[in-house]
Amino acid sequence: MAILELLNSLPGAVAQGLIWGIMAIGLYVTYRILDFADLTVDGSICTGGAVCTMLIISGVPVPIAVFAAVIAGMLAGLMTGVFHTAMGIPPILAGILTQLSLYTINLKIMGKANQAINSWKYDLPVSLTKIKGVPFYQNTIFVVILVVFAVVAILYWFFGTEKGASIRATGSNINMSRAQGINTTMNKILALMLSNGIVALAGALLSQYQGFSDISMGRGAIVIGLAAIIIGEALFGKFIHNFALHLLSVAFGGVVYYIVFQIVLWFGLDTDFLKMLSALVVAVFLAIPYWKKTYFSKPKKKEEA
Repeated sequence: MAILELLNSLPGAVAQGLIWGIMAIGLYVTYRILDFADLTVDGSICTGGAVCTMLIISGVPVPIAVFAAVIAGMLAGLMTGVFHTAMGIPPILAGILTQLSLYTINLKIMGKANQAINSWKYDLPVSLTKIKGVPFYQNTIFVVILVVFAVVAILYWFFGTEKGASIRATGSNINMSRAQGINTTMNKILALMLSNGIVALAGALLSQYQGFSDISMGRGAIVIGLAAIIIGEALFGKFIHNFALHLLSVAFGGVVYYIVFQIVLWFGLDTDFLKMLSALVVAVFLAIPYWKKTYFSKPKKKEEA
């Protein structure tokens, strides 16, 4: 019976992992491509959920509500970009300042700490109630997988353009990029807007999936996003060298993360330890490359004279 309970809970873990995987893809843009430690995501994912929820409650069609959530997330990224580029604030502190500002903004958007959207009252394409017992094309997992592939396809196309290549160059070597005449200031702002727009998209999907948006729904999002990135790279990094597949591996990293969490809960771990476990998972996967290089790499033989 216990194993059956675990198996019954796995579809929900997969759906939630895919949603957080979309958030991790957004974080990947700043963390890996731009080399920018952006903490805005803890607030912008809630902003996406808040905007989407309130618009749906007001009678706005779901696609338009989701699009508005993406725009709101991009504005949050713009705020962080202005703090960093126009005011000279370090990246981490700029993200923290935006995150703190978004707490108040999100409260004003929702009017209170949380708002519910009933999946029976509103026609939500993504919902916890659509995990089982529905046609496959209405299944939440199928819908979110389509969104993941759409996001990956758009990013793959964009970063193949001249502007996308200049953003990658900015993250790789900002001084050389400036020497080549690239506007690194605008590239940073654009990448931050793109990243937080994707994060807000994940927030919009998450609020629909769980049936509510809450002021604290983004707390610890940066840790979950980093865990998905690191797990995806650790598990699939050696086998893939294509940019699109790297993005997909990040999304699957989110799925692995939530499946592992579901298994841990199945073993009866106290839920009070989940945040600490998240931090430890990220720390271990970040340390693995260093351990391999320091303790497990074979010493190079000295060349004979």
